[in-house]
Amino acid sequence: MDTFFKTMSSPVGKLTLIASEKGLRAVLWERDNPDRAGGGQGIEDLNHPVLLEAEQQLTDYFSKKRKSFSLPLDFIGSDFQKQVWEALLTIPFGETRSYGDIARQIGNPDAVRAVGGAANRNPIPIIAPCHRVVGSTGKLVGFGGGLPNKELLLNLEAPFLQTSLFE
Repeated sequence: MDTFFKTMSSPVGKLTLIASEKGLRAVLWERDNPDRAGGGQGIEDLNHPVLLEAEQQLTDYFSKKRKSFSLPLDFIGSDFQKQVWEALLTIPFGETRSYGDIARQIGNPDAVRAVGGAANRNPIPIIAPCHRVVGSTGKLVGFGGGLPNKELLLNLEAPFLQTSLFE
C-alpha cells in the first residue's frame, strides 16, 4: 500500500504528516525516523486530501480553534499497541490520565510499563493524545516529542482562566 507525506510548521517544530489509502498513518516529529510510520514516508503529495485535512485540523488545534480531531486513522502496530492508542483517543481535551489509568481502561492493570512503551511509540501523536498521559503522581514523564513539547501541548489545552467581574 502506498503512503504519502507532506510537512507542516507548528509551534512544536516541523511535523511530517503521513497517510495511506485508509487514513492518517503518522505525525512525525522532526527527529523521528520515517519508518516509525510503518513503511516509511512514501511519496510527497501536497494535495492528498487526508494530509490537507490533517494539516488544517492541526493548524486549528494550535490556534485554539479545535478541541478534537475527526480524521480517518490507520494505526500500524501490534494489537496491544493499537488497543493503547485507541484508549488515548478517549482522553478528553484538557484532561490527563496516568499510565495506570490507561492500563486499567484496556483491562490489563498490570501492564503499566507496557502502556508507557506503547504510548511512546504512538505514531499519531497530538491527534491520539499521548501528551495527555502523565505519571501516577501527575508528573510529566516520557514523551516521544520531548518533555518541553508535552508541556507546551498541555498548556495549550489548559482551561481558560476567567476572572470575576465582581472582584
